[in-house]
Amino acid sequence: MTARSIPRSFIQTARLLLRPTSAGDAERACEIQSDWNVTRMLSNATYPPGRQDIQSWFSSHEQEWADGTAYRFAIEQAGRMIGVVDVDGISGAEGSLGYWLEKAAWGKAYAFEAAQALFGFVFHEVGLTGLESGHASDNPASGRVLTKLGFTQIGSRELFSRSRRETIIQCCYMLEKGDLPLGP
Repeated sequence: MTARSIPRSFIQTARLLLRPTSAGDAERACEIQSDWNVTRMLSNATYPPGRQDIQSWFSSHEQEWADGTAYRFAIEQAGRMIGVVDVDGISGAEGSLGYWLEKAAWGKAYAFEAAQALFGFVFHEVGLTGLESGHASDNPASGRVLTKLGFTQIGSRELFSRSRRETIIQCCYMLEKGDLPLGP
């Protein structure tokens, strides 16, 4: 699959607005990732969060979008950024789904709603045919979200977690476009 120009677009759901991230989101992301309960579930984040690292990461998002290597969306609820949902690591017709939310947003099905809305974009606009995802083995709530989204667990692997500064077990999942559930 070759990179093609995909317009930066907004996605509205029943309760959320997904909008392309911007460099201006770094400060809010730093606030969210200052909560150990959030960041310990993120394998590539550091704790405490490095403000410069987060700013640099958010500054790269527009170029990733232009290159077709990642599509990252800020999740807004009632006009406030509560997290991020994205597909990155795009190679060929596959990518990797990720999401994180502030702790106050946990347990409200926002991760499911945001990820499900992103499927229409990545499968139909971008043209992906498969997604992988994963979660730390001690985060069964994320596993329930992935299963509800239609992902199938395909195994587990050892993965170094930058936030925890140790190797963890990550449960690994796959979803093919043809396996999408019809409803919530």
